[in-house]
Amino acid sequence: MSISQEDLFKQALNLQPPWLIDSIDFDVEGKRLDIYIDFERGGKFPCPRCGNSECDVHDTIDRTWRHLNFFQFKTYLHCRVPRTKCETCGVKLVKVPWARKGSGFSLLMDSLIILMARHMPVKSVADLIEECDTRIWRVLEHYVLKARSEEDFSEVESVGVDETSRAKGHKYVSVFVDLDKSKVLYVCEGKDASAIESFRDDLEDHNGSFKNVRNFCCDMSPAFISGVTRNFPETSITFDKFHVMKLMNQAVDQVRREEQSHNSNLKHTRYIWLKNPEKLTKKQRYELGSLRDMRLKTLRAYNIKLSLRDFWNFKDPLLAEDYLKRWYFWATHSRLNPVIDTAKAIKGHWKGVLNYINTRIDNGILEGINSLIQSAKDDARGFRTTKNFVITIYLRLGKLKFNLPT
Repeated sequence: MSISQEDLFKQALNLQPPWLIDSIDFDVEGKRLDIYIDFERGGKFPCPRCGNSECDVHDTIDRTWRHLNFFQFKTYLHCRVPRTKCETCGVKLVKVPWARKGSGFSLLMDSLIILMARHMPVKSVADLIEECDTRIWRVLEHYVLKARSEEDFSEVESVGVDETSRAKGHKYVSVFVDLDKSKVLYVCEGKDASAIESFRDDLEDHNGSFKNVRNFCCDMSPAFISGVTRNFPETSITFDKFHVMKLMNQAVDQVRREEQSHNSNLKHTRYIWLKNPEKLTKKQRYELGSLRDMRLKTLRAYNIKLSLRDFWNFKDPLLAEDYLKRWYFWATHSRLNPVIDTAKAIKGHWKGVLNYINTRIDNGILEGINSLIQSAKDDARGFRTTKNFVITIYLRLGKLKFNLPT
């Protein structure tokens, strides 16, 4: 038994009565396929508001949607969409099963856009399907907001926060991550205490509670600290070991730069002192060995840094604190001002640094996420708006569930 092309496309679009395929037009030269959908004469539709299933058609409105390409043919769906006359709700436009309200794309086209945008820049998606990128951003915004509205944060207990740059000129967003599930929970503009307050509001909007958050990991930013203390008063703050070691590395580099002004042997050696010993190249290990015989201030600062690095390996809180006290004495008596300043900064955040031994949480996951964010930014060659930047972060790293047709 043969099947008509109208029936074939009806099955492909999964159309149920009273919907039907009225006609199909192929434009071979223009590489375009137009499918015209209609409904059976006398067909009745449910009211889109109250669900009354036996509503008569009042009138129709012509609509067009971009659909998935049929081989090399750009495909469009056309339909005279009925408006029903409901005794309770009045005249309402029917919801069509192949597209969402107000969209110029079919649901399957939306699915393709979401799938591609998760792995490639929006500009590339727009070029590939030959559409304006602003239309793509509208699709992404709709589905990201919808998916986020259905998120459940009731089990969130450990949170990490860090700022990441959107563009040059100190334009930052704060990124909040569930450290247990390695997923982005929330993104907002700025990097001050108000960002923490905004996160708390969003957490509670998604069935979460500030009382459930037992651990918060952040850097030593006074804004973050005050924001966490005020909005999550029962939470233990752990200062991120990556940021603590970053401070120490900056101190070592400052000592090197000061000493380099009267010791040419230190020129071009910056990365030798900043890298961990096991990551040095063979050439860098040789250079470091040749510098060890010199009475260098930079070498003393470097050894103090390596000693601080060993602190994070402790498991016993009492032994860890005793070790850190001895390290602090050594650092503050080093006669190296940048090192002394860093040691005093650690002393000022003593409890939060020691908390790592108990919580074992850090922003290592967030550092990896931040790297992926910056990679997405570089691939896109920047974002015109912060909103688009935030949408991309959620899309790629929010582990959102879109529940789209496939």
